[in-house]
Amino acid sequence: MTSSDTETAHDAVLLDEAVEALVINPDGIYIDCTFGRGGHSRAVLSMLSDKGRLMAFDKDPQAILVGQSLEQEDSRFEIIHESFSLLEQKVSEKSLVGEIDGIMMDLGVSSPQLDQAERGFSFMQDGPLDMRMDTTRGQTAEQWIAETKEEDMVWAFKAFGEERYAKRIARAIIEKRQKASINRTLQLAEIIKEAHPRWEKHKHPATRCFQAIRIAVNSELDDLQKTLEQTLECLKVGGRMVAISFHSLEDRMVKRFIQKQEKGQDFPPGLPVTEDMINRRMKKVGKFTKAGDEELERNNRARSAVMRVAEKLA
Repeated sequence: MTSSDTETAHDAVLLDEAVEALVINPDGIYIDCTFGRGGHSRAVLSMLSDKGRLMAFDKDPQAILVGQSLEQEDSRFEIIHESFSLLEQKVSEKSLVGEIDGIMMDLGVSSPQLDQAERGFSFMQDGPLDMRMDTTRGQTAEQWIAETKEEDMVWAFKAFGEERYAKRIARAIIEKRQKASINRTLQLAEIIKEAHPRWEKHKHPATRCFQAIRIAVNSELDDLQKTLEQTLECLKVGGRMVAISFHSLEDRMVKRFIQKQEKGQDFPPGLPVTEDMINRRMKKVGKFTKAGDEELERNNRARSAVMRVAEKLA
């Protein structure tokens, strides 16, 4: 496989807004936690001087091929094949803790991942039930469906998919897997469709469960929580974090993290405290940003994107 094989169309969401909010120093060091097909990374590099540097993470081997090609083109760029939950470890290995000017994360599934049936993310195309961002390691969606206990499946559908009919759908999956293995995307989507009693308008009935399985297989929310905490140590004072979320679970996590850092340490009511003792670590920069009409007309997948920006104070 060459990098050109992987370059199916993908529009980076909120591209101009994200890069404008992120790059505050052209000579600085930046991190793209989710390289994807490099849309945001290329835009960041275009804003940097010869002294600037950009490191990018991705789990997806296809994304790594594209990143390695960019490494050959631009000596300021480095690609790392790992989860962004290893952010602090990798930054520490380069003795750059507290030296990073900006960290961005685009938390969506990329268009090539959705469009390639063999990746198993789509309930609209038939493919193997994989759903792994990193196809070189970890449990596939097929294995998750085959091995997960019913009560854990219910929990995941509720917690990661906010699926109201989690019990009914999990029961149907358990009954079907006792008769035959469930290993195709459309096979699973059909089981969910049959079990789902109330379809939402303009939404496939398998949408929430597919999201839940993808989040579980890739430990998406665990990785996000770890990474948010690590940004505090990696950023320099005045450095910025830019996060683009695509569903309410991610956005809620990012929003609450920023609010917690703005609020600082909790103290009992009435206790005299100084500003230093409160230890506010971040402040939000502006309000959240959503895609405008022009971008939505060009890229329908931007419709659910929410961008939040925060700046490190201490």
